[in-house]
Amino acid sequence: MCGIVGYTGQLQAAPVLLNGLKHLEYRGYDSAGIAVLNDGAIEMTKTSGKVDALIEKVQEIGGMPGISGIGHTRWATHGVPNEVNAHPHLSQDGRFAIVHNGIIENFAVLRKELEDKGVVFRSETDTEVIVQLLGIYYEGDIKKALLRTVSRLEGSYALGVLSSDEPGTLYAARVASPLIIGIGAGENFFASDITALISHTKNVIDMDDGEIAEITPDRITVFDHAGREIKKEERYVSWDVASAEKNGYDHFMLKEIMEQPASLKAAIEPRIRAGAIVFDELDLDMKKYDRVMITACGSAYHAAVVGKYLIQKLCRIPVDAEVASELRYEDAVIDERTLAIVISQSGETADTIAAMKKCKDAGASVLAIVNVVGSTIAKLADSVIYTWAGPEIAVATTKGYTTQVAVLSMFAVWAAHETGRMDEALFKKMTADIRLIPKLAQRALDLNARVKKLAEKYHDQPSLFFIGRNLDYAVCLEGSLKLKEISYIHSEAYAAGELKHGTIALIEPGRLVVALCCYEELFDKTVSNIQQVKARGADVLAVAPEGNRRIFAEANASLPVPRTDPNLVPVIEIIPLQLFAYYVAKRNGCDIDKPKNLAKSVTVE
Repeated sequence: MCGIVGYTGQLQAAPVLLNGLKHLEYRGYDSAGIAVLNDGAIEMTKTSGKVDALIEKVQEIGGMPGISGIGHTRWATHGVPNEVNAHPHLSQDGRFAIVHNGIIENFAVLRKELEDKGVVFRSETDTEVIVQLLGIYYEGDIKKALLRTVSRLEGSYALGVLSSDEPGTLYAARVASPLIIGIGAGENFFASDITALISHTKNVIDMDDGEIAEITPDRITVFDHAGREIKKEERYVSWDVASAEKNGYDHFMLKEIMEQPASLKAAIEPRIRAGAIVFDELDLDMKKYDRVMITACGSAYHAAVVGKYLIQKLCRIPVDAEVASELRYEDAVIDERTLAIVISQSGETADTIAAMKKCKDAGASVLAIVNVVGSTIAKLADSVIYTWAGPEIAVATTKGYTTQVAVLSMFAVWAAHETGRMDEALFKKMTADIRLIPKLAQRALDLNARVKKLAEKYHDQPSLFFIGRNLDYAVCLEGSLKLKEISYIHSEAYAAGELKHGTIALIEPGRLVVALCCYEELFDKTVSNIQQVKARGADVLAVAPEGNRRIFAEANASLPVPRTDPNLVPVIEIIPLQLFAYYVAKRNGCDIDKPKNLAKSVTVE
């Protein structure tokens, strides 16, 4: 959600900033802008719409020379998406420009205070109060003015500051919104995401809440909220530029779907040794917990639902899966005998962080399942399992989700064995089956080449439904979301047994129903539901185990899934549905990697 980048060094700043903004497009945005310091004055260019329009505008005005600057892609919260509300924003005297990710919750009070002092606002944004405060508090020391400014802010922010009074120096600050500093040779950077910097540096510093940084081409100094200098460790980012490029694919989403066998191998293989699941990073006594609470948002929540079924079944312990945005305000029963599992691809999801803190305050132990090393959730958790999915650029998650489900599956089997609920023979068998998941993911891709034709057939459905039972229902949730978020077709997921409790009223001739039938223990029950919707004229696209010939007599068409242990099938079962969503959206001409109104990382409430 939004993206920021800053540069100071020897190169021309504008091309560096624009390139960084291009690599941040996947986060979701509706306007963009940059500010560069040139000959002692801040020059600023902004536009609504895409970064390409900003690049063209910068070229038209001569390229905006200058060797330090800041840039931003905005996803509108306060104020409509237009050029005036786009970032950067200037102080009234033109001395400061800032970019901001996050939401300032007390901006209305601050704005009124500043207006009473004669400040004239140009925009409708919450962000402009920050730069106007900075201008009011400045008395010759930018660091002091920035510390005083951020002490007035309530909410979340990642800030980048450029000043005409200190050429070559940038300032950055963070609370509850991701921000990193990139370390170069004779040049330094800041950004909301490593993708903006990876073509320049792999050495970064992760900023923590309450910290500010002073950044020059040759020096990076980080201070705490009281202005005291603190030492920070550098981190090396292992992935390379190619990871952030399409490598010949039409879209990042398709590339990332195809990368799932490799991502699953990276998540699984290092944790299986001598026929056993080993989590070196965990120090958990599973016998001390009498309840598990899993919480997340979006696709990560759908992974949580899979985890609920698996952990509860294999460990025989009560498990709840709660949407984080609900749990944070819920009077949930959580105590020191609760294991809270929080799931987030980015590790920066605002509602998940809030729910996590609530669980910790109630005494629960917190296990995080995240992809991004050094993220806020990873730092706050008592234990962390990294998914090792690699960078995920498309807004609609694919490999992020499947690696989360794979990790949850491994954890469920490991925990069942640790608590004595699974004997050694079954533990060895399920461990061996888990190790085969990457190969089965590849087979799922290979088996479903005809999904393009099915997408062509069903691309113009006005509305459709996904049905399934147990683990199939959990996968329905994600399959439906994948379709609606990138194709904009209305889609709903239902537990198949609920059809007669209202949903079947919406079934009419030609309506597509996607029926998931891979949980074979309940196959006959799901077939009964297929027959009910077909009797009312629906077309049924079934997702069924490879070699199951009975489904041919029941469904209009089918997508095969390689056979595995029924408890592990969700990792594989989603893959043909990801492909189906992708090709429907492509057929409909949608912006697949950057769906409208969506952001990759939701860092505000």
